[in-house]
Amino acid sequence: MTNDPNTHQRLDPAAEKIRRRRSIAIALTLGFMVVAFYVATFVHLGANAVRGQM
Repeated sequence: MTNDPNTHQRLDPAAEKIRRRRSIAIALTLGFMVVAFYVATFVHLGANAVRGQM
């Protein structure tokens, strides 16, 4: 057996389920952060964002 880092081993179903849940949690957290920064920016700019002035 070689120690090639490019070879992938198949995970068992339990490990795949854990990995999938972790990936979904990371994606949801990232999405929440994007929305939170967007809302915070919009609130900070206030009415100026609607008028296009700074």
